[in-house]
This record gives sequence, C-alpha cells and structure tokens, in this order.
Amino acid sequence: MPANLIFWRYTHISTELTINEKIRDREVRVIGEDGQQLGIMPTERALQLADEARLDLVKIVPRAQPPVCKLMDYDKHRFEQAKREKEIRKNQKTITLKEVQLSATIEENDIQVKARNAIRFLKAGDKVKVTIRFRGRQITHSEIGYKVMREFAERINDYAVIERMPNLEGRHMIMILVPRQDKDKPTKQDKETQPQSPQA
Repeated sequence: MPANLIFWRYTHISTELTINEKIRDREVRVIGEDGQQLGIMPTERALQLADEARLDLVKIVPRAQPPVCKLMDYDKHRFEQAKREKEIRKNQKTITLKEVQLSATIEENDIQVKARNAIRFLKAGDKVKVTIRFRGRQITHSEIGYKVMREFAERINDYAVIERMPNLEGRHMIMILVPRQDKDKPTKQDKETQPQSPQA
C-alpha cells in the first residue's frame, strides 16, 4: 500500500480505537476479518497482513496479554456503527412528565378540559402528573381531593394506569399516571385500584 494512502486512511479514522501504525505493542493476537484466529505474531507482521488485505489493523482488546487486534475496514465499521446507533436513537421514545392541575372545587367543564389534555399527553406516550393545590382551610378536607382524583382517574381509565396513588405533599396532592398499553383493557381490578378517599 502506498505511503500516502496509508497516511490518508490513518488521518481520517476515528481515534476511539488504536489502529494501524498507532499500535506500539511488540506483538499482538490477530483475528481475521471473518473472525478466524490467526494467532500471535509481531505487530509488524500483523500490519503487513492488513496492508496485503487492504484493511486496517484495529486493537479491539487493548488490556489482553498480548492485545487482541482485528483486521477490518474501519471506515465501514464506523459507518455501520453510527447507523446502528442512529437507529437505536430513532426507536427510543423520550418520555416526559406532563402536568395537569386540578382543584378541590373544580367545575365540570374544567375537569373535562383537563381530562382531554391528559388523554392527549398519554396518547403521545408521556406520563401525567396530576396535582391539586389546597388553599386556605381546604387542606383540612383532603378527602375532597381524593374524591376529585378518583373521579379524574375514572374518566381517563381507558388511557391511563395509576403509577403512583394520590399522596399529600405539603399543601399539594399528587398522582402519577402512565399510558395504558394497547393490549391492556380496563378490568374490574383496575377499577378497584382507583384512588379511594381515606377512611374517616
């Protein structure tokens, strides 16, 4: 392989792995492009094999004794790796936590609007944090908040599963809902797990 071609391949390859002339070990264990074990040999000989096959010598297990190197087209390897990572990122769904705020005295029209918003978030695959902020002496009647939470969860039961039951945190009551999977359907057990008001 001409020296200038070696230099071009050397300068255009990622430095994530040690490759070609950057490998300073006296000897290495070599694996062929097809996975065949070629044995332990001087690094100079391994580089010669890479040149003859018009491939790169890539150190893949640097801490082994001796280090393990593989013959491969590293530019092609990087391209395929980037393609796989892109596909993985594409298939990953970023789940965000959306918030719906209710009140202990919420009107029917308002709760319908809030329910529609929650359903929209759930359909998009997001979690929903449902909160009620108690004002003034409302905090002494937290059972009203539990009732509102229960009715709200029942309204969107076709779309949501309760991940975290309603819980008081200071002057706030918080419930977390997650999207119901398509294969899941509301059952009697689901209804039984709806938030209940605390016993008097």
